[in-house]
Amino acid sequence: MQNYFEKQFQLRYFEMNKFGEASPTTVLTLLEEAAADHCYSINHSLYDLEKQNIGWVLLSGVMEMDRYPKYKEKITIRTWLSSYSKIKGFRENIIYDGQDCVIGRAKGLWVFFDIKRKRPIQILDDIKEKWGSDREECIDHDISKKIEAIDSGEYANEFRINRFDVDANLHVNNIRYLQWMIESMPKDITDNYDLNYIDGRFIAEAHYGDTIFSHSKIDVHEHSFSHTIKTQSNIKDCATAKTQWKERK
Repeated sequence: MQNYFEKQFQLRYFEMNKFGEASPTTVLTLLEEAAADHCYSINHSLYDLEKQNIGWVLLSGVMEMDRYPKYKEKITIRTWLSSYSKIKGFRENIIYDGQDCVIGRAKGLWVFFDIKRKRPIQILDDIKEKWGSDREECIDHDISKKIEAIDSGEYANEFRINRFDVDANLHVNNIRYLQWMIESMPKDITDNYDLNYIDGRFIAEAHYGDTIFSHSKIDVHEHSFSHTIKTQSNIKDCATAKTQWKERK
């Protein structure tokens, strides 16, 4: 494989859940950090892009975890771009443990975005040239396919978006949506099962001060759920997802 970037992490105490394992949101945070460092490595850091009122916005993604790393464990994230259009790119990620065994995979569809005008723009040629690409895909799954929203579910929760939920542009960080989905899950699932798989779509923005509702509904397969995040103000769908859970060993 060519044109990939690797970043090593050692898991810290505050990134653990009560079982001494990294939480799903921790893993997504590390994936985001690896992508940010990939940008920095080619002299197009997220801060440099922000000064030009441009950046990357996640449209959809899928993550599959065989297991979650434990406290003080070292992992390596290998990330690369498998393909581009004029305005979008597919980012692939493989997570390795200290013995070079694969413990997780993730794929995201990112769009290059004019933050001020709120519209996609063409990816800079210099970014494409420096990153290059490798057509290998880490997960064979179509993340551009729509996930239908649910109107309501057996499980629901309400949240008000505060300062710690948003970025510099007062937009909700993508990882918060996963947190809100998990918060609406039955306690029996979150206490006894690990999130094995999540497939999500980001549809509309939520902003600081909004009240949102997180709905979760049992899906057709065992230990699988459908999720939708909606805003209270205009009842728009902000995010949809499907999750699968496996019993904790």
